[in-house]
Amino acid sequence: MAPPVFADVQAAAERLSGQAIRTPLLENVQLNELCGGRVLIKAETLQRTGSFKFRGAFNLLSQIPEGQKAAGVVTCSSGNHAQGVASAAAILGLKAIVVMPEDAPRIKIENTKGYGAEVVFFDRNRESREEIVASISAGTQMTFAPPYDHPHTIAGQGTCGLEIAQQVRELGVSLDNMLVCCGGGGLTAGVALALSEKSPGTKVYTVEPSGFDDTARSLAARQRVSNEPGQSSICDAILTPTPGEITFEINRQLLTGGLSVTDSEVRNAMRFAFNTLKMVVEPGGAVTLAAVLSGRIDTKDRVTAITLSGGNVDPAVFSSVLKA
Repeated sequence: MAPPVFADVQAAAERLSGQAIRTPLLENVQLNELCGGRVLIKAETLQRTGSFKFRGAFNLLSQIPEGQKAAGVVTCSSGNHAQGVASAAAILGLKAIVVMPEDAPRIKIENTKGYGAEVVFFDRNRESREEIVASISAGTQMTFAPPYDHPHTIAGQGTCGLEIAQQVRELGVSLDNMLVCCGGGGLTAGVALALSEKSPGTKVYTVEPSGFDDTARSLAARQRVSNEPGQSSICDAILTPTPGEITFEINRQLLTGGLSVTDSEVRNAMRFAFNTLKMVVEPGGAVTLAAVLSGRIDTKDRVTAITLSGGNVDPAVFSSVLKA
């Protein structure tokens, strides 16, 4: 498949009009003082289903050919894409099956079921979710909705970047840096596409968990590389083994570089978000905030935007983070 272009992001914005929420771009005095510059927070925690994933899912599902809609859709996800697909499918009247790991956050499993999708579990240590999806697709002719490596998914996520560019312009400022939470790279690629057209002077960076910085290392190597097996992180939403083929093709051309943060820094960011920003952010959605708070990038006298990409965290996990 050919990578999407800016026109595809614009088209996605039209499809999502009236469906996705135009989430706010927030600013906090205390955060600005700590960082020595302006930090603009794109609150995708307030998006439909609690994460940016609804954007890409709806854009993809709304373009399924009429003759294939009756069979429905199938996808694999640890949670946020699962919810996005389930919600979009419910809106569009499509059947949805979601393959999820048994150890996915309970809140994401229950929400996915709540939107009407059928959930099929797998053991991430012993089974291949791709093989399970392929088996389901072959037997049902269902359309596969990839979590990130699809032009329609990327274009849908790019509407987040389009909104950021519009909101920054409304503030009357120039955006120096853009930090994006990164797993497979779909949100990053979409945001980079939008900003390359609407804010070409902005430097775009990925932020990943330590041990799962495959995109950062791939950018440095100029080719896709994989993470070492056996790593672990609390950032369940963005733990991918290697960048997507389509996403990396875009990101290697448009990104300035990649950053990584530790689980400890992520926990600190989640506490800061709750105590100071009054926001609930899941671990994978807090990595960009962790990056600015820990000084991974120079924010002094600069305008930096960050994505808080999701807020779907189990109460028990969130409680343990706050108590630490």
